[in-house]
Amino acid sequence: MVRHVYDFAEGGRDLADLLGGKGANLAEMTRLGLPVPPGFTVTTEACRAFLATGAEPGTLAGEISEHLTALEKAAGRRLGQPDDPLLLSVRSGARFSMPGMMETILDIGLNDESVLGLAKVSGNERFAWDSYRRLTQMFGSTVMGVDGSLFENAMADLKRSRGAATDLGLNASDLSGLVATYKDLIQKETGEDFPQSPAEQLRRAVLAVFESWTGERARIYRRREHIPDDLGTAVNVQTMVFGNLGPDSGSGVAFTRDPATGRPGLYGDYLANAQGEDVVAGIRNTVPLTALEELDPVSYGQLRRHMETLETHYRDLCDIEFTIQRGRLWMLQTRVGKRTAEAAFAIAAELVDEELITPDEGLARVDGAGLARLMFPRFDTSAVGEALAHGLPASPGAAVGAAVFDSAEAVRRAAAGENVVLVRQETTPDDLPGMIAAQAVLTSRGGKTSHAAVVARGMGRVCVCGAEELTVDSAARRFTVGDTVVEEGTVVSVDGSEGAVYLGAAPLVDSVVMRHFETGERSGGLVEAVARSMERADGLRRLEVRANADTPEDAARARRFGAQGVGLCRTEHMFLGERRKLVEAMILARDEAEREKALSALLPLQRQDFVGILKAMDGLPVTIRLIDPPLHEFLPDRTDLAVRVATAEAQGITPVPHDSELLDAVSRMHEENAMLGLRGVRLGLVVPGLVAMQVRAVAEAVVERTRGGGSPKAEIMVPLVGAVEELRIERAEVERVLAEVSEESGIPVHCPVGTMIELPRAALTAGRIAGEAEFFSFGTNDLTQTTWGFSRDDVEAAFFSAYFDKGIFATSPFETLDRDGVGRLVRIAVDEGRAARADLKIGVCGEHGGDPDSVHFFHAAGLDYVSCSPFRVPVARLEAGRAALSDPGMNDSR
Repeated sequence: MVRHVYDFAEGGRDLADLLGGKGANLAEMTRLGLPVPPGFTVTTEACRAFLATGAEPGTLAGEISEHLTALEKAAGRRLGQPDDPLLLSVRSGARFSMPGMMETILDIGLNDESVLGLAKVSGNERFAWDSYRRLTQMFGSTVMGVDGSLFENAMADLKRSRGAATDLGLNASDLSGLVATYKDLIQKETGEDFPQSPAEQLRRAVLAVFESWTGERARIYRRREHIPDDLGTAVNVQTMVFGNLGPDSGSGVAFTRDPATGRPGLYGDYLANAQGEDVVAGIRNTVPLTALEELDPVSYGQLRRHMETLETHYRDLCDIEFTIQRGRLWMLQTRVGKRTAEAAFAIAAELVDEELITPDEGLARVDGAGLARLMFPRFDTSAVGEALAHGLPASPGAAVGAAVFDSAEAVRRAAAGENVVLVRQETTPDDLPGMIAAQAVLTSRGGKTSHAAVVARGMGRVCVCGAEELTVDSAARRFTVGDTVVEEGTVVSVDGSEGAVYLGAAPLVDSVVMRHFETGERSGGLVEAVARSMERADGLRRLEVRANADTPEDAARARRFGAQGVGLCRTEHMFLGERRKLVEAMILARDEAEREKALSALLPLQRQDFVGILKAMDGLPVTIRLIDPPLHEFLPDRTDLAVRVATAEAQGITPVPHDSELLDAVSRMHEENAMLGLRGVRLGLVVPGLVAMQVRAVAEAVVERTRGGGSPKAEIMVPLVGAVEELRIERAEVERVLAEVSEESGIPVHCPVGTMIELPRAALTAGRIAGEAEFFSFGTNDLTQTTWGFSRDDVEAAFFSAYFDKGIFATSPFETLDRDGVGRLVRIAVDEGRAARADLKIGVCGEHGGDPDSVHFFHAAGLDYVSCSPFRVPVARLEAGRAALSDPGMNDSR
């Protein structure tokens, strides 16, 4: 029989798939002998069965009852016992951390009778009614579907009438009346009474946590973090401990290292006379964790020891939730903590130095996405003057945007292309869409462990929390700092590294990490940690990393960033600007002599372009793609020309002859689907002299660099080949011109000739094509378009958002390679190409060459190199090294 419930003493962190991350870690802490309130976990399998059928598994109720009985026996109290009730918390706990995205219900077991017993046994009537109001509020909104704002408004009205700044200003009588108000709200909104049966409360709470897996905010978060939708969540049922029993009680969140910077030491927040939800929600500002040493030195000392135990055991930064109940410390949760990119690199380096992890494990703990964030610019603090306000630096980086005051407005403006900063008193899980849309999050309440801080760090969003100088008025859509009023739409700058907020758009400067890649300068600290990770990656990786570069400047920068050559030089970019007139002349040529004249004028310009790039990449390969786009793209817009000609004719004026010629040419060359029309290799086969001019320019550039003492390594790539016959004809022309230049110059010119694999037919006939190609380079942008039948320019705006919403895409296939479809074609082409030509060099030059996940695929598929934009070269280097880690034997498909 399948088990659906496990006691905390029965599991461990190796069962995270079954027990969820939270349940597995509670079990692990129990095994370590830490003070964990007893409880049990309902498995993810039970959740998946419930979601699939709409009903709980048949044995689940009995298993929960059996474990509850054992819990009651150990506690010496029954759930909801009128004179001394056992109370329970019910919390979600998926395999991967999803902070605040699913549901929690506290104080299960309280009702109109047991609240009196709790008051008596605790000796604290206010505490008992505060616990009961928490249960009615959480159960009413989470389980019974009442709008949570109704409870919040009732609380706000009560505090206002009592002149209370926080809920601590309310007495037992106030809270008793609030419970009655909450129960009336529930009856009015749902038509049913708040359930008095503790068993019913528990059953419904467990099912509500299951259902929260499919909630909107949980789905949005999973999509953002690429978490599969079919995992389900576990449910943790745990004996309640109380931090709201008075000044000798409290709750906190702790990190074994600073999750923002990675610096060692105890970091976190503590709130006396409060439950954990109060700390995370940020409804009251916390005190630093170090203040606990004065408030309760015994508990503080115990907490330090437990934190050291956990970090040593997990060998990583640990995120811990704890509660102190009348001087007794309880550990409620631990997990490997989310951290910023800066902290990830710093912590990895420090743990390696401390010999807790190996250098390879240190490399596995960082990633390309984090490195990319560290390369973003920072504010030039010397040029911004005094900050408008200061808060806690919760998630580093620099962001500029218009201030907005709710999630919906953030989403609306961001969709229109505007950068925004989401400003709230404190965020809730319902703000997730706005946090994703915003460039930064700014709150007036909360600490480094509040919801805003934790979620922003996980997403790499800039965040400043607890800026107490701000008075946020969401209803009026503005915030004030002293006499300064900031209305919605006002541009502000948020510095998540320093915790500062500035009016207006602050100027930016390069990050220290970017400066390191530009200059090689190693200034210690973060830069040293990044440099060490890069050195480790470079020492491990098999994949070479090249750059897509069309100018000498791009090529030089790519080389500084560690590129091992140019994987794609797009020659059509060299025909723009003033040179466009020469292309027009070639297209409009009436005979071969005019065409030859235009091509002859282009030749020296192309040659000098190639000389500059070959010089910048001296000694390294430079793959030059022959012209790819259709020629009409170099001509004026057809509609503009037609309007000019028609306007002249309507005015009785003879149109400008050149305009008429251009219109005739554009009309003649017009294609309904230019992407699949006269472009790539087809142009070279149809337009006389075009390929010869480009190849001669390459060959003469090689000669010039050779005479100048250089070591040029040009490669010539033929685009859009679909049949081996196309490549055979084009290659013959290329070799004819190379031979001519060699004879004319007296310098042998050998340029390997290869092709782009960007059509499904090319991938499927790669074995034959390899007979004529010395190298393959996958053009994964076009290969994705032609495999899916997508026109990227049309589909991304037309329906991709719907595909994300419906779960058809987890990520865009134009950003991360579609492994099942496009990836299968890549593997076929690699296998068949190398079977035909063992020394076939294979790379990729599409945008996927710099995408971290795609780099891992290309490593596994046996490619020799990836090529990406210069700024993504460090990211690709890092990920190529990380890909090698998952390949212990360093074997590839060859």
